[in-house]
Amino acid sequence: MHPVETFELVLALLAGVVALHWAARRIGLPPATALLVGGGGLAFIPGLPPVALDPELALVLFLPPLLMDGAYYTAFGRFRRHLPGILSLAVGAVVFTTLAVGLVVHWLVPGLPWAACFALGAIVSPPDAVSARAVLQGVTLPRRLSALLEGESLLNDATGLVLFRFAVVATLSGVFSTGAAVSSFFFLAFGGIVVGLLVSAVWMFVVRRLSDQTLIIMANTLICWVAYIAGEMVQVSGVIATVVAGLVLGWYQHIIFPAQVRLRGSAFWQTLVFVLEALVFILIGFSLRGVLDRVGGIEAVSATMAVPILGVVLTVVLARFVWVFGSDGLLSALRGLGLKRARPLGMRQATVLGWAGMRGVVTLAVALTLPASMPGRDLMLVIAFAVIFATVVVQGTSLGWLIRQVRPVDQDPPAKMTMAQSEAAIAGARNDAVEAHAYAPDGTLIHPQLLEQSRKRLDIIQRYAADADTFMEGARTHFDVVLIALAAGRAELIRIHRAGLIEDEVLHDLERDLDVEELGIILQRGD
Repeated sequence: MHPVETFELVLALLAGVVALHWAARRIGLPPATALLVGGGGLAFIPGLPPVALDPELALVLFLPPLLMDGAYYTAFGRFRRHLPGILSLAVGAVVFTTLAVGLVVHWLVPGLPWAACFALGAIVSPPDAVSARAVLQGVTLPRRLSALLEGESLLNDATGLVLFRFAVVATLSGVFSTGAAVSSFFFLAFGGIVVGLLVSAVWMFVVRRLSDQTLIIMANTLICWVAYIAGEMVQVSGVIATVVAGLVLGWYQHIIFPAQVRLRGSAFWQTLVFVLEALVFILIGFSLRGVLDRVGGIEAVSATMAVPILGVVLTVVLARFVWVFGSDGLLSALRGLGLKRARPLGMRQATVLGWAGMRGVVTLAVALTLPASMPGRDLMLVIAFAVIFATVVVQGTSLGWLIRQVRPVDQDPPAKMTMAQSEAAIAGARNDAVEAHAYAPDGTLIHPQLLEQSRKRLDIIQRYAADADTFMEGARTHFDVVLIALAAGRAELIRIHRAGLIEDEVLHDLERDLDVEELGIILQRGD
């Protein structure tokens, strides 16, 4: 394909992303489902050139920024508090699913070597960070359940990749060592943590010395790829290196970044992540055409591979339920024996956790890296696609419905302070600072208006904190009038600019001021 044609195809895909995303919102489907199915449908349009998703490029292009985005916005306190449960899913559930799939595949396809069966298990075992993010955006979950799913999706790819590499080596060489595999896993994980911390330290050193906002945003964007590539270059886990770097950035960005960098950077980053996330699913759908052509079409798949496909899909889903409910049963038993720290999820949350196991880009990319000499390679590719489609389309589409039916209860204790109380504490600190600087050394009041405004603001917020619901009923009408006034001011600004009375620079500066003021009002309204 000519480079210009490739660029035109990318533009067409982006236009398709907008259309499919809009359609998904209109009919109430998760966007990931619409993009995946839409990409698969577009791939079979006559005359459309085939699109091959390079597996190495897919991992290094899509995975680091999407992992970084998840880690950056992770609630670190909950992540640390629920780390044992996260590791149980990210390591234990992945290993258990790998073994279960390997056993089932060898039973259904006896001619496939054991190591190859477990390689397939490693391919389909880790739920995908991209799929989880895409599906969970539209649902509300209890805080503990959300922490478990987000944390699992950040770490389980590392487990799956390590298992896959050892299974492939064992298949091709006929040699496998459990001790070597375990020690290698811990080395890769620990090395990834070290690399992530080192990259984060360099990032903080550099960003503190940059004064240009655009350069800071660019440095923040590049760090995900730097951490991932650095980890892979020294042969440790690039996934864990990226996650660690993202957690560090999320923790320190409140201290290091100016307010404008956070606002501008967040807008840029959200757009970038949206584009990458959408392209992932539409390209997965596009890749289906190449795989089906390779194995002889849909007829060959239904005739020779239907039973193994169905067996693996059911095993992937059931193995997760077995692990989740088995772990929760163990926690219940331990709590019954007097271990107060053991806190089972309960039937409702465990059901949602068991069903939320969508696969995606990592499963596909790893499957595409299978060596050509790998026994059963075509079968593995088709099964990987089937697992992705089944989990994203079926589980992703029905997850919101399941949550509404099950209604999982948030069992985590609430924070000690509400948002209203936090706002009152901030207003008190601001007022104390104004009180300290409103007077000259001789006691003369030099900032009377500022002091009056600060005291009035503190009084309003304290009344709001005392009874937020009652206060907001009256405050909303006040904010509505302010927004009407802002709209009138913006209309007048545009009128005098269109009349040629002010320069474009004045328009942009004043419009920015109005936008910031409007954003503040909208946030205060709670919209």
